[in-house]
Amino acid sequence: MYSSTFIFLKKQFDDEFYALDQAIADAAKLIPGYLGEEAWENPVNGYVSNVYYWESLEALHELMQHPSHLQAKAAQDKWLSGYQVVISQVLKTYGDIEFGIFPVATKNT
Repeated sequence: MYSSTFIFLKKQFDDEFYALDQAIADAAKLIPGYLGEEAWENPVNGYVSNVYYWESLEALHELMQHPSHLQAKAAQDKWLSGYQVVISQVLKTYGDIEFGIFPVATKNT
């Protein structure tokens, strides 16, 4: 499994941002290999983090080449005060299987 974490600082969002953000989320869900996503915001430093989970790098790359993603990336300076993307390979997940975020999680291993 892989994760792509998009960490950024917000400027002012507008209707175009929200439309592209929704289009990207909708496109991701249609890609075979999409496992889920989460979003976090840190009120102390203002950082926002969107994390997508993938079965393969090929699935992740498919989203990266989607027209909505490319359009948002080209216009990011209108809405963001800086960003960083972290691509990670997930080596292991564990915890309460009933928690149910990932089908690969195992009980307390």
